[in-house]
Amino acid sequence: MGPYADDVNDVVVIGAGIVGLSTAYALTRAAPGTRVTVLEKEPGPARHQTGRNSGVIHSGIYYPPGSLKARYALQGSAEMAKFCAEHDIAHEITGKLIVATERDELPRLHALVQRGREHGIAVRELGPAQIQEYEPQAAGLAAIHVGSTGICDYGAVAATMARLATDAGARIQYGAEVRSITRTRGSGPDGTGIVVESTTGEIRTKTLVNCAGLHCDRVARLAGDEPGMRIVPFRGEYYELKPSRTGLVRGLVYPVPDPAFPFLGVHLTRDVHGGVHLGPNAVPAMAREGYHRRTFRARDLAEVAGYPGTWRIARRHWRYEIGEIHRSLSKRAFTAAAQRLLPALRPSDLIPAPSGVRAQAVLRDGTLVDDFLFGGSGPFVHVLNAPSPAATASLPIGREVARRALSALATLQAA
Repeated sequence: MGPYADDVNDVVVIGAGIVGLSTAYALTRAAPGTRVTVLEKEPGPARHQTGRNSGVIHSGIYYPPGSLKARYALQGSAEMAKFCAEHDIAHEITGKLIVATERDELPRLHALVQRGREHGIAVRELGPAQIQEYEPQAAGLAAIHVGSTGICDYGAVAATMARLATDAGARIQYGAEVRSITRTRGSGPDGTGIVVESTTGEIRTKTLVNCAGLHCDRVARLAGDEPGMRIVPFRGEYYELKPSRTGLVRGLVYPVPDPAFPFLGVHLTRDVHGGVHLGPNAVPAMAREGYHRRTFRARDLAEVAGYPGTWRIARRHWRYEIGEIHRSLSKRAFTAAAQRLLPALRPSDLIPAPSGVRAQAVLRDGTLVDDFLFGGSGPFVHVLNAPSPAATASLPIGREVARRALSALATLQAA
């Protein structure tokens, strides 16, 4: 759709992933009549992280009390199930098992039980025989069952948010890759304005929200803000079970996570279409949109190689990453990792499935940002880190980003 009548938007949102679309949807609900345009470089919504994940509605059990992840996941998991039910989107509350297969994992499993109880999440502790009641083919020394975890189709969720936002008056421009962002004087009633140039032309706005995911740090710099982090892309590689073997898994089966690394390890997840995915494996990608092992982009690789935080990650986590790369190169090694949870698996059961890329924010000192991270001042709001459980928590996150954008708008209009 075209620009507004006076050619000035109140808010432009860059990125039509689930967070950008949830923000647009929240803006139209919180402040009807607000002139909102979403710019998306792809021909449709949810083409990157949103459309390339395992589709899990996370309960929030992993996240430390007081963190944004915990707050938004606990809120978002219930809201997402309700949103799917209201809009006839495929979903199911399956519950999940977190399984300890080694003795040194038992204290960490017990810590998750305590954390779940702190969050008010229903958690049941299981011994080896009880594991079989939920997942007859799974094996472990102990496990916990988290009843509030579920699955849904996040691509359909994003498409529904896009429809609801446009029905309420928002515009979405696809094929609009942002090339420049210029802050000007005298372009609005408050004396300030922003001009965004994209592949579909120029658009003017009073405030700008950056939900660009894999490219959020670049968009922040285009806006003249130094985000204090860089996106280092990690490819998440998946397999799926061949149809004759999907009966091996009833729901969701996860290992006990390693607190030293922000990824959950290879897990087994049934999707809403009846398939079962295994993964993701987390390996450095050679491009921000490096969904294939051979995808290479010189600019992306040069930025990662030139960033001090990259080498500090490598020094800190090289042993972990060697294991991930080994599993990436060897189907047998990948299968062995999954066999810890599901001994009946064989390499011949696994079929390659589409990969995703995680937009991991990294600080200069090599710290992997493990919580949601927002930035920006004046007319700019930047979403700089939105890892899992961002899809689960997209409704409350969208409201928070919308609140910040409306606050920035009100400040400008009052000036």
